[in-house]
Amino acid sequence: MRRSSRSALLAAGLVAALAAGPLAVPAFATPAPTASAASSAPASAVTAAGPDAEALCAAIAGLPDHDATAALLRVGGDGTWRGTAGVRDVRTGTPALENARFRAGSVTKVVTAAIVLQLAAEGRIDLDGTVQHYLPGLLTKDFEPITVRQLLNYTSGLRPGASLGDTVEDGYPHRFETLTPRQVVAASVALGPAYTPGVRQDYGNIHYTVLGMLVEKVTGDSYAHQAAVRVFRPLGMRDSSFPVGADPRIHGPHNRGYDWIDGKLVDVTDWNMTDRFAAGDLVSTTADLERLLVGLFRGRVVPEPQLKEMFTLPDVPGARYGAALERFELNGKEIWGKTGSRPGYATVIAATRDLSRTLVYSVGSTDAKGDGLPIAQRFAYPAFNR
Repeated sequence: MRRSSRSALLAAGLVAALAAGPLAVPAFATPAPTASAASSAPASAVTAAGPDAEALCAAIAGLPDHDATAALLRVGGDGTWRGTAGVRDVRTGTPALENARFRAGSVTKVVTAAIVLQLAAEGRIDLDGTVQHYLPGLLTKDFEPITVRQLLNYTSGLRPGASLGDTVEDGYPHRFETLTPRQVVAASVALGPAYTPGVRQDYGNIHYTVLGMLVEKVTGDSYAHQAAVRVFRPLGMRDSSFPVGADPRIHGPHNRGYDWIDGKLVDVTDWNMTDRFAAGDLVSTTADLERLLVGLFRGRVVPEPQLKEMFTLPDVPGARYGAALERFELNGKEIWGKTGSRPGYATVIAATRDLSRTLVYSVGSTDAKGDGLPIAQRFAYPAFNR
């Protein structure tokens, strides 16, 4: 169903589509203009040098609506702001949880890149080494050598792998099925190379699925455990984890995720994400992702010179990505960040290189796998107004 007709269905979708009672509270917000200020402090307390609190409050006002059921925002750098709005569950209208866990989608790739670059700093991986060397037999003879660096910056030439559905509508009936990373990669390999490695940049999960397999081969350990010991624990990311096996649930406090399917607002929270693996299986919180963002940019996760890989675009036409991170320009500022989307959840981490402004958000987007630009324009752009 298109946006024009979704608006007309909002009230019925939020109240009746899930067979529930009326919303108790349509939305609430708790801005925190400064690090030491109480969460109830008025937005006017923000100084001119801090974030644009008025624009940020406007962004989260009126939730839930046809685009989102909840929004959790953390803005930092020169002044801070916190905002939470919407509902935890559309059936009850319970206010959204500020500390909610959510599926972070492709923000996972930042964790994966960090692990690989750590291993490079330790001399256990050569960024110019090849997939054929580290994972013998994974690729056929049809493939030219693909380097680790080309996987990191999406220039490997690998085609997309297997999927249980390219859209939420297609995938929903298969949400409890399992598709292993090896099956995903095997389907990609069967299609042959898309282009000569290193000549074009095509963003996609397949590059990071292979990197996850590479991490496991080099370390002799699970990808999830390597993420925990190398990234989560050192940064104090206590609420970040990966599902165990095919477990479709988000454990711990979380806001439900919803998507419009066939004109109805459907709960899509429970979903087996095994196929996303090192490309998109992370469950986290906004506070934890802020720790990741700040720690990474400050060199606490990946040492120089390997950290430079994350902020270096490959020399190919139209390149926008370094190792995991994407480069943006907004209001005259250079911003580096990563988006992520899973059914019911849209996530962003972004910052200026000097951390004068940082942003992390999780939005309960009702079209998280669709065009993410309207959500970014609404919730991300105001953080970089000044």
